[in-house]
Amino acid sequence: MVETTQSVERPGRLKEFWYYFRENRGAVIGLYVFLMVFFVAVFAPILAPYDPTEQFREHFLQPPAWQEGGSWDFVLGTDALGRDLASRLIHGARFSFFVGVVVVVISTTGGISIGLLAGFAPKWLDTIIMRLMDVILAFPSLLLALVLVAVLGPSLMNAVIAIAIVLQPHYVRLTRAAVISERHKDYVTSAKVAGAGRLRMMFVTVLPNCLAPIIVQAALSFSNAILDVAALGFLGMGAQPPTPEWGTMLAEAREFILRAWWVVTFPGLAILITVLAINLMGDGLRDALDPKLKRS
Repeated sequence: MVETTQSVERPGRLKEFWYYFRENRGAVIGLYVFLMVFFVAVFAPILAPYDPTEQFREHFLQPPAWQEGGSWDFVLGTDALGRDLASRLIHGARFSFFVGVVVVVISTTGGISIGLLAGFAPKWLDTIIMRLMDVILAFPSLLLALVLVAVLGPSLMNAVIAIAIVLQPHYVRLTRAAVISERHKDYVTSAKVAGAGRLRMMFVTVLPNCLAPIIVQAALSFSNAILDVAALGFLGMGAQPPTPEWGTMLAEAREFILRAWWVVTFPGLAILITVLAINLMGDGLRDALDPKLKRS
């Protein structure tokens, strides 16, 4: 008598991730909006009808096309210097994504490295590292970023560096906590018995099992970076005119808020929609990657 056994095939990790991620409808909508903004950022030179710094002197503060006095040549209207607002918003998406990516890469790389070191370091070194992180976290993030930019000089790149330094302690604490919870598990002990070196233990054995909360934090840091750079730009410490960065556009439009609503509203909406989409996507990542939130 021949027994036949049917093995239940387990879904792949990507399929399992998408299964839990799509249960959060807000996260799926956020993902689609994020991909749309990413597409606009990548193809900004093709999608923008005009150069973002080109001035049309006969069209100062022209309203949007659907409002009286508007023209379909400038769908979202123009600013105080006659520059096409739609073109500047489209190119502004590119700067926002540049900021988000660079901040996340710098803060994640540094934070993970320091967090791994703290998790595997002797008690005295771990204490020194974490107290230093506590000192950085004791300052309001925007205030500390302002101080750093004031020291380095106002520019978009200096604002990015300042924000990356400010966000780094979050990754350090998150990585250290994950490492401490993993380092005493059986698979780590087995790797140690097998003769794995310290660096291999840190980056090959332990780190892959700590990535889920770090990925969620990276998504939230992306949105925080966009907000913080917009705030620095609004205060005149970030991107400098005529750079079409959304926060700088808001700063330039402050004095026209009552007579030309569009020059303030559209950059503000761009920041709101992008940050909201990334935050919704971050909630979905948390639901999909945290095993405690998965429903069997």
